[in-house]
Amino acid sequence: MPEPGARAAAAAVAEDFRDLPDAPRAPGPPDGPIGWAGYDAARAAAARRTGEAESVVCGTARIGGRDVVLVSFEFGFLGGSLGERTGDLLAAAHHTARERRVPLVSLLATGGSRMQEGMRALAQLQRLTAESARTRAAGLPQVAVARDPTTGGGWAVLGAGADVVLAVEGAQIGFAGSRVRPPGADPAAYTARAQYAAGHVDAVVAPDELPARLARLVALLAPPHPLAPAEPPGSGTTAPPELLPRSGWEAVTRARAAGRPRADAYLDAYFDVREPVSGDRCGGTDPGTLCGFGSRAGRTVAYAAQRGTRTTPAGYRTAARLIRLAGRLGVPVLTLIDTPGAANGPEDERAGAGPAIAEVFTAVATSPVPVTGLLVGEGGSGGALALAPPGNTWAVPDSYFAVIAPEGAAAILKRTPDEAPATADQLRPRPQDLAALGVTRGTVGPVVSALRQDGAHE
Repeated sequence: MPEPGARAAAAAVAEDFRDLPDAPRAPGPPDGPIGWAGYDAARAAAARRTGEAESVVCGTARIGGRDVVLVSFEFGFLGGSLGERTGDLLAAAHHTARERRVPLVSLLATGGSRMQEGMRALAQLQRLTAESARTRAAGLPQVAVARDPTTGGGWAVLGAGADVVLAVEGAQIGFAGSRVRPPGADPAAYTARAQYAAGHVDAVVAPDELPARLARLVALLAPPHPLAPAEPPGSGTTAPPELLPRSGWEAVTRARAAGRPRADAYLDAYFDVREPVSGDRCGGTDPGTLCGFGSRAGRTVAYAAQRGTRTTPAGYRTAARLIRLAGRLGVPVLTLIDTPGAANGPEDERAGAGPAIAEVFTAVATSPVPVTGLLVGEGGSGGALALAPPGNTWAVPDSYFAVIAPEGAAAILKRTPDEAPATADQLRPRPQDLAALGVTRGTVGPVVSALRQDGAHE
């Protein structure tokens, strides 16, 4: 089924849509800036067919009760291509978003730059990248919805260049359009699902689910945001001594227990609603790392959570991306730390494990917004420490933090495997040890019993 036109697409997601005022424009040279024969006639035919004067309509709108600037592409108008006039309209949309301090939402359906305007059309990508950078510097979110199709420079600049990207299920998405791909190229690589698997879009959404998902996302990202730190789950109370592990080895075994709560349980208990941010934008995803934005008592908090697996380079890059985005938007961050360590196989080294971990350390250290950490399980060396903000990390009783796993420490010290428990005690990894050493601020209490699964450590 063909994608709806620009105004139908806007009406599907917005409660109200009103065109931006269209400034008068002097007529250009016949058949456009490079004199492409028949261009004026093609534009006139496209206008009659679609009822639009250009390949994009721009306006102010309300989505989920929030004011936004909404951009919607009309693919029926010369393939939704970008020309100079398209650039004028999109630049005006960015200016209006900054002037009104509201999110910019783009409903894309484009084949790329308009051939009939030559390099004057292609140069719009540079112009719009600069506009996007100004909007980003103003601390305003940009959300893109990749409809069918979204290809060429429109995908590269307007889609992939947005802060959060939703892809419509079944949409054709990629830099190469269907007529310019290499011979024999697998068409499945140029789809919404493929782009999601490669970490280039945040979610794939069915058309009938798009209005609700977009409304939740806009509500979470729209300014203003209070700058106070996020309170970790269970904050305000201290875990009673009887809940704490008696030895270092007990702390390790409890953190590794299959039945203890994981990040999903903490996030579900903490947030009223949340929307994911997925992918490192470098070709990878990590299902063991959950990132996104959630609402708690009407307040938006960003989260980056490890799920107890070894974190891959893609996971670290996704977390760094999330923390940097939260900093630009002025949203406080909550991290949940739980990993035996960074993934360290040959494929992880080739994917840049060290640089990816460094990205997270840097993102946390330079964040302009408060970052709060909660150790909810294993704290395995630097792979866990990267997500633990210094001076503002807490721990739950079923957790430990160590410079290295006790088995690894025993091996390095040339001890036998059965000496790992004693080595664990020497490492002082218990939650109460971490507080005494100044690594954490303390051990939180009631949230543990509230989230404890049946039979775990009873």
